[in-house]
Order: sequence, then C-alpha cells, then structure tokens
Amino acid sequence: MELIALVLVPFPVGFFVRNRLAAFVTFLAVHSFVFTVQTLNELVEWIGGSGRAFGPYPRADQTEVFAYAVVNLVILLAGLGLVSLGGRLGARRRAKADGPVALEPSA
Repeated sequence: MELIALVLVPFPVGFFVRNRLAAFVTFLAVHSFVFTVQTLNELVEWIGGSGRAFGPYPRADQTEVFAYAVVNLVILLAGLGLVSLGGRLGARRRAKADGPVALEPSA
C-alpha cells in the first residue's frame, strides 16, 4: 500500500504545490494515513493467525518488527526525496514560463 502511494503521490505533490513546506506536509499527511491503515491491516492479519508479517502470534520476532520499521522509513525518505525533486523541477518549469514574452509577431 505504501509503495503504491510512493509511486502515485510525492512527485506530483512536489511538482504542483508551489509552497515546499505545504508539499511536504501534504505528503506526510497522505503517508501517515496510508501507513496507519497498512499497519492496522498487518496487525489484524497477524492476530488472526497469519505469520506473514511478524512471525507466529503472540511471539513476534523482533528482527521482523525492526525490519518493518526500517523498510517503512526508507519508503518515507524516498517519498520526501521525490517531493523535493518534484518541487525543484516544478520551480524550474515555472521559472522558464515566467521569462520574457515577445509581444511583436515574428515575420
């Protein structure tokens, strides 16, 4: 779920939102919602007997929990990088569009 959000959300947010702080806050809000839903889903499946996420219930393997945290942190940092990249490219595009305009028709 987070990977889908990583592909779809951060670059366009950075590109189209002019205020960089607002772009980061927007991405963090979307990411926090997706992360919460994803984690809740994993916990419900784990409590229901699935050992896919954290090992057998109720004894979670701490290395798997740590790995889950690290992978999600890497996804968050990649998203923040994409917001920054989108912001830079959007600012560059807007700067080119704001350049001088020829008012006389060319012959």
